[in-house]
Amino acid sequence: MARLILLPIFFWSALALGTVDDSGRVVFDYQMNCQGCHTPDGAGAGSVPAMKGHVGVFLQSQEGREYLVRVPGSATSALSDERLAAVLNWIMYEFAGDSLQSPFIPYTASEVAPLREKPLNEVDAYRERLLRAIAGADARE
Repeated sequence: MARLILLPIFFWSALALGTVDDSGRVVFDYQMNCQGCHTPDGAGAGSVPAMKGHVGVFLQSQEGREYLVRVPGSATSALSDERLAAVLNWIMYEFAGDSLQSPFIPYTASEVAPLREKPLNEVDAYRERLLRAIAGADARE
């Protein structure tokens, strides 16, 4: 009986210290805030571009890295900075595939916070320009 009482105490203590895997929360946050447009597998829907196998290319430049935070769905989401950073990191591991180059530096709440203050308005044109710049940089290397 004492073990049954101590187990929940241990679990909640570990959760408070951040030692319990919180991947379920990240998946839930993606499902509730992103998958409506980006679909469960990151394939995109309608005019929303696919992330699957492609989203990692944005991390090839600082501007691209910032873009993923500044798109309206990220910048204006109800998620905290910490939870948004966790979702962006999960997206990279889940959907980027071979487009994610090593080493991947995970997003942090302190990185995300100031970028969210400058959400993008003209996302399509901005993304096209950004992808051309990244492709041009790849061609020069």
